[in-house]
Amino acid sequence: MSKIRVGITQGDPNGIGLEVIIKTFLDPQMLEVCTPVLFGSQKTFSYHRKAMNVEMRFNPLRNLETIALKQFNIFNVYEEEIPIEFGNSTETAGKYALKSIESTCDALEQKKIDVLVTAPINKHNIQSPQFQFKGHTDYLEMRFKNPALMLMCSENFRVGLVTGHVPLANVSAIINQEKIVQKIKTMNKSLMEDFGIRKPKIAVLGLNPHAGDSGAIGGEESSVIMPAISQAKAEGIFVQGPFSADGFFGSMKHTKYDAVLAMYHDQGLIPFKALAFETGVNYTAGLSVIRTSPDHGVGYDIAGKNLASETSFRSAVYLACDIFKTRNHEKEINSNPLKSLHKNEREFG
Repeated sequence: MSKIRVGITQGDPNGIGLEVIIKTFLDPQMLEVCTPVLFGSQKTFSYHRKAMNVEMRFNPLRNLETIALKQFNIFNVYEEEIPIEFGNSTETAGKYALKSIESTCDALEQKKIDVLVTAPINKHNIQSPQFQFKGHTDYLEMRFKNPALMLMCSENFRVGLVTGHVPLANVSAIINQEKIVQKIKTMNKSLMEDFGIRKPKIAVLGLNPHAGDSGAIGGEESSVIMPAISQAKAEGIFVQGPFSADGFFGSMKHTKYDAVLAMYHDQGLIPFKALAFETGVNYTAGLSVIRTSPDHGVGYDIAGKNLASETSFRSAVYLACDIFKTRNHEKEINSNPLKSLHKNEREFG
């Protein structure tokens, strides 16, 4: 486990990202779990550490060949001292948040780190000619050239989205049978390869209230969603629906499935955060690389006040490491199934 190199972006330096990072790795047991590498600045880190009035040692890096195991490493993406304005959205904060993301992704592509954990960004101030995306997920989808699925995770509760950060008025026009089938396939593949679930059970929500009520409240269920479910079933995926979102979560039916596919952002994230806000993790499924993040934002309202909980960020680190191990285990099984079978026979008699 100590060999898993976790690359960490600093997020918006005016938010709570660095605070939750520091709080996570103040616990020495976390250094037994992984080797963290923060892509940012020693000066920016030290400013936040001083604001929190804590002592935390780190290993400064000038290159990624000298990452120290069981230490908190900081790779200097920039040398200059930048102004920190807790709780404020500034162009400078967005600029340096992007520098951190780009540098960490470079390291991930070069296999200098094993997994990526991102701290929260402000989706407005980070916009630039280099970053014209609605969030991390869209950027990573472009960067690593794979269709991605935003998958919110907390223990055995997982919710994926057909559409992410898009206006509600545009959702109906965006969803189609092909898109839903692609998201179902991505979810199914991730559940098997990233979470080790042999035969995943997937539930799909409807778009309209009461899942359209047999066409009385909308026709997307019958014209788009049901055909997509039928196609996925024909391809061997265990998937059911469409379910009415309110009754589905209200009756706790989500506990009967390995994952739920929601049609739009709030339909999936409101029940998820209501049930799992403290421990929730945002995982970008479908990519060749592993990326997780906490399920909260920049937290401007509490930035600089030492009030932020690190629970979600710590969970994001754990999940990234777990998926890394599961992927490697699945690769080993698939590359030599007979060897794995004999190993299991030896272990279990």
